Amino acid sequence: FGFRTQENQLDTINQQIRNARMSGGIIAAISLLVGGIGIMNIMLASINERIREIGICKAVGATGLAIFTQVLIESIVIALLGAALGVVTSYGFVRVLELITPTANAPVITPQAMVIAVAFSAAVGIFAGLFPAWKAAQLHPIQALRYE
Repeated sequence: FGFRTQENQLDTINQQIRNARMSGGIIAAISLLVGGIGIMNIMLASINERIREIGICKAVGATGLAIFTQVLIESIVIALLGAALGVVTSYGFVRVLELITPTANAPVITPQAMVIAVAFSAAVGIFAGLFPAWKAAQLHPIQALRYE
């Protein structure tokens, strides 16, 4: 037999909370990685579909930097749309949880957490769009116009 003090129980609860937060952070990191890979694949497919369009733009005077910027902005917009959808879904999920299980320790999504989520999504959009944007900027107009 043994006994537990309130201090021991508090330490155990705090450790469980830390573990849950760490698990949530790991899941979020994996989700961001998968989302970034998805955005990169979408942008690469988009570039492959628009090779002739990019070639025409470069043939009439668009610079590599302009093409790079356009593709990068597209990937950031995709990431921000995903962030907006994620924030709205999370907010709705928290509200449903509050209705189902009313407790004193109800989950909360703070405005700070929303801003951080959107910032991380924008960063993922930037990093995921760098390679496709570079690839599009490097296209030669003549080869792009010949592409079928």
